[in-house]
Amino acid sequence: MFKKTFALAALLLATVPAQAASKIYVMTTTEDLAALAREVGGDLITVDSIAKGYQDPHFVESKPSFLLKLQKADLLVAVGLQLEIGWLPPLITQSRNPKIQPAQSGYMEMSQFCNILEIPQGQVTRAMGDVHPMGNPHYWLNPENGRRIAKAFADRFSSMQPANAAQFAQRYTEFDKHLSEAEKGWEAKLAPYKGRKVITYHRSWPNFCEHFGLNVVDYVEPKPGIPPTPAHTLDLINVMLREGIKLILVEPYFDLRTPNSIAAKVGGQVVVLMPSVGGNKETTTYFQLFDYDINLLVSSFSKVK
Repeated sequence: MFKKTFALAALLLATVPAQAASKIYVMTTTEDLAALAREVGGDLITVDSIAKGYQDPHFVESKPSFLLKLQKADLLVAVGLQLEIGWLPPLITQSRNPKIQPAQSGYMEMSQFCNILEIPQGQVTRAMGDVHPMGNPHYWLNPENGRRIAKAFADRFSSMQPANAAQFAQRYTEFDKHLSEAEKGWEAKLAPYKGRKVITYHRSWPNFCEHFGLNVVDYVEPKPGIPPTPAHTLDLINVMLREGIKLILVEPYFDLRTPNSIAAKVGGQVVVLMPSVGGNKETTTYFQLFDYDINLLVSSFSKVK
């Protein structure tokens, strides 16, 4: 009896680390992708992200800790469309993890599964600013693309762990249902403001605005990635006065001095929206990201006429 009990205990102890090790270790470049991976992967995966939600994902400072995480990753997931081109390639190379090198099974870019806006026509030059030659990379801000990303995760996780494919499929189905219900509420809240014109600081919001029926007229940046100039700022003020535009949407990592100055001159308001999960303590999930931004927009639209 003692031998049987001892053998069973030994088996259980041996099983615990094996189960832990069997989790898929996923590294993502942004917290948005990490949040969607968690929705589908649940406790069958471990997820970490490189860029934090309050950071500009175009510019991320490399840290040794990133390399340590990438070295043990089973799957590296990037936004793509050259969003991470300034910092991710060296990290991948230096990680010396053969699984996550581009074109290998442990590397994927989610842009291939999504509807991409603002794909430039013709030749792209530096004179155009920091234009993404393959299209706008902020595609996760359209819930339909969030759905596509979640489905891509479910498919990839299932291929990596066929024994758990049914669980991944079930979690995706539950996510899809939750998202469909949430979309109805979000769209109802913004319906009274459909067609409203807004200014944004950077080109972060075309996917969000197209989906919810808002009209982006111009940008605080004269060109993508180029700081505001006095001449462009004056033009922007005139546009807002002429067209009755009151809201300027700004990401949390940009300087608010110029947007605040413009808003003061037109009787408008600066709204700091979160473009990513983790931008503040209130947006830790994909659903909370949209809840926060839409509630803030509704409140802001109601205050300006």
